[in-house]
Amino acid sequence: MDDLIKITVIDRHGEQHDYEVPDGIGISLMELCKADGLPIMATCGGMALCATCQVLIEEGGDALDSMGEDEELMLDQVPNFKLNSRLSCQIPVNRACDGLVVRLAEE
Repeated sequence: MDDLIKITVIDRHGEQHDYEVPDGIGISLMELCKADGLPIMATCGGMALCATCQVLIEEGGDALDSMGEDEELMLDQVPNFKLNSRLSCQIPVNRACDGLVVRLAEE
């Protein structure tokens, strides 16, 4: 179906989790991962205040919205920051995520 968004999340053990979710579901990538039981702490509950939901964009990140100031400030403080780091709480699951592949960052 064309209204499904395909997202792949690679966990810290290298296991691939494939998701197909409806466009307009109204959740963040962090919420999708937590709903499936992936080990994302998300201590701040999605407010971009803790960076415990950090992911690394492997593929498909070009279509995502740019980082907001809060996300940039938080990631600047993370010791394991990479150029492809994002906070999954700041990535809304929408059409821009179709084909997205992310890897959970090391804790």
